[in-house]
Amino acid sequence: MCGVVGISAGSSVNTQLYDALTILQHRGQDAAGIVTEASGELHQCKDVGLAKDVFHQRDMERLVGNKGIGHVRYPTAGSSGPALAQPFYVNSPYGICMAHNGNLTNSDELRQHIFRADLRHLNTDSDSEVLLNVFAHELQRQGKLVPTPEDVFSAVAATHKRCVGAYAVVGLVARYGLFAFRDVYGIRPLCFGVRHSDAGNEYAVASESVVLDSLGFTVVRDLAPGEALYVDENGELHLQQCAEKSKLVPCIFEHVYFARPDSMIDNISVYKSRLRMGERLAEKVLRERPDHDIDVVIPIPDTSRVAAQAMAETLGIKLREGFMKNRYIGRTFIMPGQTQRKKSVRQKLNAVKLEFQGKNVMLVDDSIVRGTTSKEIIQMARDAGAAKVYMASAAPGVRFPNVYGIDMPSAKELIAHGRSDAEVGEIIGADWIIYQELDDLVAAAAEGSEGVDQFECSVFNGEYITGDVDSAYLEGLEQSRNDNAKAARGSGAANARLNQVVGIHNNRSQ
Repeated sequence: MCGVVGISAGSSVNTQLYDALTILQHRGQDAAGIVTEASGELHQCKDVGLAKDVFHQRDMERLVGNKGIGHVRYPTAGSSGPALAQPFYVNSPYGICMAHNGNLTNSDELRQHIFRADLRHLNTDSDSEVLLNVFAHELQRQGKLVPTPEDVFSAVAATHKRCVGAYAVVGLVARYGLFAFRDVYGIRPLCFGVRHSDAGNEYAVASESVVLDSLGFTVVRDLAPGEALYVDENGELHLQQCAEKSKLVPCIFEHVYFARPDSMIDNISVYKSRLRMGERLAEKVLRERPDHDIDVVIPIPDTSRVAAQAMAETLGIKLREGFMKNRYIGRTFIMPGQTQRKKSVRQKLNAVKLEFQGKNVMLVDDSIVRGTTSKEIIQMARDAGAAKVYMASAAPGVRFPNVYGIDMPSAKELIAHGRSDAEVGEIIGADWIIYQELDDLVAAAAEGSEGVDQFECSVFNGEYITGDVDSAYLEGLEQSRNDNAKAARGSGAANARLNQVVGIHNNRSQ
């Protein structure tokens, strides 16, 4: 779940790309990077950390050019470190940079083929570098000194045939243009917009529409699954469907948690989706516990706030802000390990005791994944004087790993896996717990939409849309990406930085 942006304009784009990454910062806090292009030269700055810490004035001054791409990283597959910061670069053909949001499910197979058949070297264990090299190889096969839009689209079509999984991509071909494309199921979001200037039409592509709104672009639409976009060196826009078969099956977790509520994804309002989630969750409470004794509804900031508001209104119960959030602590869900997540909860939130003392409190969260945060927050509510603490999740129980770009690799680390709702409630310390029904979640996200009749819901139902995920794949994923494996990679040397792959294309000043 990374954030990507690409801009082709009539003037310098460096500050606009930086602004875009700060808007997308919620999608990844591990690393950030920008590449711009001017007169065939690519200029890059990337590093680990938040965008505000990676880019300094001296760096921005060197990011010259009217075209560029940016990326904020949320690590799922692979390691962590400066070399994993995106965009990635290959010099052949032409010089290509790429930023990727998602995860390939056949990256191991592709990695072997890239080495043995394509004769290309991979410098990291990132599936994004795999995707870049596949695209670069397919573009090179076109055999043109000057690539045409048709050549780019042919390369994308060939990439679709080789790559399986989720990918929303933006990239640059030095001297020639900006490209973007989306996987054949449209699992990860990608939209584009236009802005009129004295230099003509300017175009931007981003993970969320809020980026386009903030930068003054008019949102045109989302890229269709399998569709590619190319803005050539003259600033002309080209669009083409590049997949033989495609079907829009977007990730529903975008509406549950990841996306900002002021974004539109596949022409669906994230804000309205979350309102409907709260309404449907309240209706379930009224069905299953008509004699409830809830005194107050309290959201767990920030992503559950909209659902909690709608839930309180439907129940006819007061909504109160019972937790104050420290804005300088990152999203605990995407922190790398249980220990760090647990420690950060109390750093991140502080209870307003007056809203808890002697009350029966309904806490509302967007989802319950590992249960670490929920258990700590429930205990905080009790420490603040709550008489009873109930827990509501705007999403169903997360029971299966995610393989499409969300860090839920191990079923054993998911608290709802193999457990009943009551058992989960007991473990996290709630007096009782209530989950959203999957049908209600889908209905809440799909209501009023056009063209979306199915969502990628594998974390809830174990049904993987790409059709290539089996028990052996999940077992291998668990062994390589669970919290213990991550900890081993991070502490395996006296100085972990000595074991990191060195980024070979980075001109960031220190």
